Amino acid sequence: MKTEIGSHMAEIRRERGLTQRTAAAGLGVSQGLLSLYENGAREPGIAFLLRACDYYGVSADELLGREDPSGKKAAGEELQALAQELRALADRVEERLEGLRPGAGEKETT
Repeated sequence: MKTEIGSHMAEIRRERGLTQRTAAAGLGVSQGLLSLYENGAREPGIAFLLRACDYYGVSADELLGREDPSGKKAAGEELQALAQELRALADRVEERLEGLRPGAGEKETT
């Protein structure tokens, strides 16, 4: 009964710099039970999941892996969009500078 919930819980715990022993004590379970949850050998009940959300300070969606816990995906997409906007703006600035250079817009005569 391998589940993703456990791996998300373990990732969140590690991101917070907590050992399994410390987290288990804070969650009111044995380290062995927390290990079973994190390894996917047992599936936690709703009461435990709610405690874990409160303990780690995350939403249920985040704990269940329904959203990126670090926000990296959303931040990456936002940064890509901003980079595109900056490139477009840089192109516009370059076009305007071309128009200000001496001789710009004048026809060459030979």
